[in-house]
Amino acid sequence: MLLGEHAVLHGREALVTAVNRRVEVILQPRDDGDVVIHSALGHYRGPLSKLQIEPPFRFILAALSEQSTLLPGGVDLTVRSEFSDKVGLASSAAVTVATHAALESLATDRPPEPETVFERALGTIRSVQGMGSGADVAAAVWGGTVAYRAEPRSIRRLRSLCPLTVVYSGGKIPTPEVVRRVEEARLARPEEFERIFDEMEQAVEEACCALAGVDVDWSTLGGALDRGQSLMEELGVSNLALEDLIAQLRADPDIHGAKISGAGLGDCVVGLGRLSGASTMDVVDVNSASEGMRCD
Repeated sequence: MLLGEHAVLHGREALVTAVNRRVEVILQPRDDGDVVIHSALGHYRGPLSKLQIEPPFRFILAALSEQSTLLPGGVDLTVRSEFSDKVGLASSAAVTVATHAALESLATDRPPEPETVFERALGTIRSVQGMGSGADVAAAVWGGTVAYRAEPRSIRRLRSLCPLTVVYSGGKIPTPEVVRRVEEARLARPEEFERIFDEMEQAVEEACCALAGVDVDWSTLGGALDRGQSLMEELGVSNLALEDLIAQLRADPDIHGAKISGAGLGDCVVGLGRLSGASTMDVVDVNSASEGMRCD
């Protein structure tokens, strides 16, 4: 997430980009009725007819349960990831998209329609965690940098990609918990939060304009990220650890702006640009990517 976190759950537009690290799901039919999952997170085996939706495979198992009619019987499902689930970066959205894409491909023997995968993956995420804007799902499906609105649905794929520096803060609070805290505060101060959400959307529009020209307006785009960070602080989802990382990023001459990426109170911060030299921060080796979902 580049801009618009939390506001996107209240009808505003957000800016999100895919990164160049993949989650791969390999799906193969079995002769029996069992689902067998192989992953670095562990293993699972159970009958397709009685799947237990439980960690660490809640999103995969929910997707399989919802689309079980697409399957002639049991399946072997192998998950391979090019990055750790501990750093956030919408790994749950990525594995959900990949699972639904594999299911569609297996059932129809042709590449799945992006719109179908998007709708099904978003439905799974909302059923498992009780909420979800779909911005991360859109980035996983279509790739690139996307301006996304949940209601009414709008997905604008922007042509420009951004060099990024992503830093892991060393800890995280689950997104639904952070959203719950923000919602409690919003109910207590609704007018203040509406103003913050409106300003977040204005920052998104500034960023989109900066990306729309022949050449990226780095100063405006970086300023939009800095403004977005100030608004995240107003929401109460920043902390000293995150702000220290952001200050270190902003001190680098090749970083144009920096902020929290995601719900806040942990996970990652993102800087616009690449660091000019070595750093002691826990930099996650990712960058923007133009390609989204792919079926081989």
